[in-house]
Amino acid sequence: LNRCLASLPDAGSSVEEMEFNWDEYLEDTGATAAPHGSFKHVDTSLQNGFAPGMKLEVAVKSDQNTYWVATIITTCGQLLLLRYDGYGEDRKADFWCDIMTADLHPIGWCEQNKKILKVPEGIKDKIPDQEEFLQRVLKGACSAPANLLEGLHRGKNPLDLIAPGSRLELQNIRDSLEAWIVNVIDNVGGRLKLRYEGLEDCDKFDQWIFYLDPFLHQVGWAAQHGYSLQPPLAIRSLKSEADWQEILKKVKEEEEESSVPTDLFKDKPVIGVHSFSEGMKLEAVDPMAPFVISPATVCKVFNEKYFMIEIDDLRPERTTSQSYVCHVNSAGIFPVQWSLKNGLHLSAPPGYPGQDFDWADYLKQCGAEAAPQSCFPSLTSDHGFKENMKLEAVNPVDPEEVCIATVTKLKDSYLWLQLEGSKKPVPDCIVSVESMNVFPVGWCETNGYQLRPPRKAIVNKQKKIAVVQPEKQILSSRTVHDGLKNQELNSSDSVVINGKYCCPKIYFNHRCFSGPYLNKGRIAELPQSVGPGNCVLVLKEVLTLLINAAYKPSRVLRELQLDEEAAWHGHGETLKAKYKGKSYRATVEVVRTADRVADFCRKTCIKLECCPNLFGPQMVLDKCSENCSVLTKTKYTHYYGKRKNKRIGRPPGGHSNLEVAIKKPNKRRKRRKHFFVHKKKRSSASVDNTPAGSPQSEVSEKKSLSSSPTQSERSHSLAQDRDKRKRKLRTFSFSDDENKPPSPKDIKMEVAEKLQLDSNPLEWSVADVVRFLKSTDCAPLARIFLDQEIDGQALLLLTLPTVQECMDLKLGPAIKLCHHIERVKLAFYQQFAN
Repeated sequence: LNRCLASLPDAGSSVEEMEFNWDEYLEDTGATAAPHGSFKHVDTSLQNGFAPGMKLEVAVKSDQNTYWVATIITTCGQLLLLRYDGYGEDRKADFWCDIMTADLHPIGWCEQNKKILKVPEGIKDKIPDQEEFLQRVLKGACSAPANLLEGLHRGKNPLDLIAPGSRLELQNIRDSLEAWIVNVIDNVGGRLKLRYEGLEDCDKFDQWIFYLDPFLHQVGWAAQHGYSLQPPLAIRSLKSEADWQEILKKVKEEEEESSVPTDLFKDKPVIGVHSFSEGMKLEAVDPMAPFVISPATVCKVFNEKYFMIEIDDLRPERTTSQSYVCHVNSAGIFPVQWSLKNGLHLSAPPGYPGQDFDWADYLKQCGAEAAPQSCFPSLTSDHGFKENMKLEAVNPVDPEEVCIATVTKLKDSYLWLQLEGSKKPVPDCIVSVESMNVFPVGWCETNGYQLRPPRKAIVNKQKKIAVVQPEKQILSSRTVHDGLKNQELNSSDSVVINGKYCCPKIYFNHRCFSGPYLNKGRIAELPQSVGPGNCVLVLKEVLTLLINAAYKPSRVLRELQLDEEAAWHGHGETLKAKYKGKSYRATVEVVRTADRVADFCRKTCIKLECCPNLFGPQMVLDKCSENCSVLTKTKYTHYYGKRKNKRIGRPPGGHSNLEVAIKKPNKRRKRRKHFFVHKKKRSSASVDNTPAGSPQSEVSEKKSLSSSPTQSERSHSLAQDRDKRKRKLRTFSFSDDENKPPSPKDIKMEVAEKLQLDSNPLEWSVADVVRFLKSTDCAPLARIFLDQEIDGQALLLLTLPTVQECMDLKLGPAIKLCHHIERVKLAFYQQFAN
């Protein structure tokens, strides 16, 4: 196979190197990116050594001469979100700090250095006995690592400690009882380029291995576990035995300065005990050429952890063998008949007589037994990968290359990947879903490594983002330069962590209030978290998941869409939504730096009228600090909304929608048909994202008065709105003030029969509303009220425009429904209003 591959022409040599853009490529191919959460090794590599729940001693901002104990809430590169102990679940005083500049210390530092521990003023009343409180909260507490708070390693991502020049020990894949020292030549996001100690400038035997590989260890591991330090056979003849011993002596002398912290490897997979015996047969994929599944034999058992497998070859003239060391969790080993059961081709051993391979005949011919099923690890299909998803993957033939890869097939825990753009074409590769040679979209760009572009590269050039109204296909456009994505962050983007990886995990807090736009059932199906990773990529994935979890994805996309004339403070990303067979696209602004992620998530939640904690870098465990579990859509409007004449329940930060003159269409692209979200221009009214009821709320309300429109401007705007509504509703005169129930004088529709209510509709639950509707001729619509959780208060706020817009009803059914709603309103005023 390798000879065949070597004879192929260099397909990549004629390809002009052009700047590759993943967003353009995904759009052009109609594919989706594999979810970030599917790459566990990448997730682990981004951890900074600190974890939520750890405690440390922090200088009190109001008095720098005193300190107090704080707990880590969230980590994000060299940033920590902290909360002083004593605030409980109250997050008002949470604060971000930079490990490199903040006055942070491990637990016990104050006592050792004669510093003062003193309760901050904000919680002084809550802690009458400081000593008793500290004893209680510090009992069994985990302190933040001292070596990452002080000294040379301060503020560094542990992964960065594996720097060029560091030394490690690598087990020999041909003989696992041996290991040899390797030098780190390069570290690309945890993917290490390693060179055997003693080879200096010779790169012929260099290897690329992810730092969590089970065969890679810190220096000293071999001696501790009874393994011998011997250079591999492939390089042993290059030097004399005396030279190798001199090299070992030198390594021991320099061990301290080139060593890597042992806790870096704490997340490595643990190797269990196997039950294979010599001579057992199985099916296997050669890791050096993972393109076919072949019969194989356990040719040697080293100990309870390691054994060697040899790919079967029946040719009498063969001079070499394909053998490699395995452990119980090694990828690419399967029980006999696994290929047959999964409808896959099993390649017969070279020299096998006949065309059709049969395991029963082969076992009898060899006088061997099949390895029992119990020898193999259980396979999982819960991984998030799907066919046609895109990712980045190492080329097994040339590990220097990382290529664009497409999932062409899935079986249990294995993917078949088609690599694009490799210098020499290779067949589909077979890899485990837990392989450390696959990476999420954008990984190469984030780590500054060259990704092999596809053969027909997509040039990253200026593009026009069009904003279109689906029904009329009317375009208005402006030019947005994509170079923003790749430019260096300016002074306003003050936080750059570990190169470019800076976004913490974004948690979906499924228990939180989901608001009127998002489907609670679909929200519950979202992954627990996304990230960490590049801010733009992570937030784009989060917003895409939210759009797909909406009742009307196009509506949520419209809410998120960036105003055409708004000032850009972040990065514009094109997001897509599909609804009722139509595709919508819009430009959405996302932030680029970690220090703005929490605020971005909160503002986006409020824009979507859901709980501000529905998603964000903080996990809600038991009880949401916003107490959102008691909210319905109506109550959310009451507590979070501002009075508006246009629509119910828009929270603070919502914008007044003003009519826009329809612009002339530009020339449409002929490539394919798309619909874009039409976004109405929004006013520049001040934005207040503080929920009412919080301490900052009253101050925010007062501040907003100074920047609000004048009375004459408001009156003029309201008059225009009223005129528009009158033209739209014609003879229908439902109430347009949606923040209070209508008064009887506003009800113009004639009521056929008087309704007598047994209870006050203001107190009706969702079930009561559904029960009422089922007693009318609008019973088929009751399901909508149940799905959208409309209770009695919400029912009294419904108007004809609201019903048509939110429930997607035609005019006839909407009028019939509003007839019954007006009966309830009239009965409410006659029976309960006083």
